[in-house]
Amino acid sequence: MNNKRHFNTILVTGGAGFIGSHVVRRLLTAHPDSRIVNVDLLTYAGNLSNLDDIPALAGENRYRFVHADIADGDMMRRVIAEEKADAIVNLAAETHVDRSIVDPGSFARTNVLGTMSLLNAARAVWEASPEGYEGKMYYQISTDEVFGALGEGDAPFCETTPYNPHSPYSAAKSSADHFVRAYHDTYGLPVLISNCSNNYGPNQFPEKLMPLVINNIKHGRDIPVYGRGLNIRDWLYVTDHAEAIDTILHNAAAGSTYCVGGNNEQRNIDIVKALIAVTDRQLGRPAGSSDRLITFVTDRKGHDLRYAIDSSRLQNDLGWKPATTFAEGLEKTVAWYLDNTRWLDDITSGEYARYYERMYGSR
Repeated sequence: MNNKRHFNTILVTGGAGFIGSHVVRRLLTAHPDSRIVNVDLLTYAGNLSNLDDIPALAGENRYRFVHADIADGDMMRRVIAEEKADAIVNLAAETHVDRSIVDPGSFARTNVLGTMSLLNAARAVWEASPEGYEGKMYYQISTDEVFGALGEGDAPFCETTPYNPHSPYSAAKSSADHFVRAYHDTYGLPVLISNCSNNYGPNQFPEKLMPLVINNIKHGRDIPVYGRGLNIRDWLYVTDHAEAIDTILHNAAAGSTYCVGGNNEQRNIDIVKALIAVTDRQLGRPAGSSDRLITFVTDRKGHDLRYAIDSSRLQNDLGWKPATTFAEGLEKTVAWYLDNTRWLDDITSGEYARYYERMYGSR
């Protein structure tokens, strides 16, 4: 695809996180004439080792890391102005539903007030520039959880699905999306929003399902499964999401919203069993030897039954579609975590070890 627009400097917030690190890598690779400024507070899920390859990939003067909080409006205005950022991709967010149930305030601060801080900073800097909003874009990365839950026979979420959040996390992301649209309608700020399904792949913090299961299989620990594991999610390999973000940023009309999904609905229990089969095989263990680790635990409060995404508008308008099959993605995901034991062990020996014990007890 020939991109409709070019950005000299793209500011990516949350670029040291799971999805963010893949977006930084994608933008540097696909757009050699663009600079990337990565703003990250490096909270528990932000990890600069996710970007170890970036200096060699970017070369000189194409990448800069800024340790900062997006809720610090003065700092955001300085960074946007000094770096002359003409695009902002906001991936900085608290994302784990379990944590939002325990501490909803931190989700409101980062996801809502942090988004408002970025919007205000972008508006102030861009409005003061000679060209105004021309050639500028603010892009909010959101989630399918803002839409609520689907029944088994319901049609998938699409761009016109009403928001109906059920958790503090999804409520915070919903509020942020509403502010983004309001700044477009009220002030004319050029914005984009995309709502994506569950991501999986390398560098994901191991509180999330797939890395948690792989790590527990490796160490022979119980695999906690909420309820009976019947909750359904649509899964997308993370590099396919990064490509979708790149495509939308450079081609979608200002004010557009797109749903991004893998067309790949799976029950949680089936994900766990598939991961057991792949991980045991890659570890050279007998088939099914880790089935005994499955442990059903009390279901999460307000646990939505099913999410599914219809991404046909994105495919029809901009030509994007997921490139990684689920079987291929699982093989690559398991192999990455088994091959990167130092990365995983460094994380699980620190903050995650304490979190795991709080959530599931000592295993």
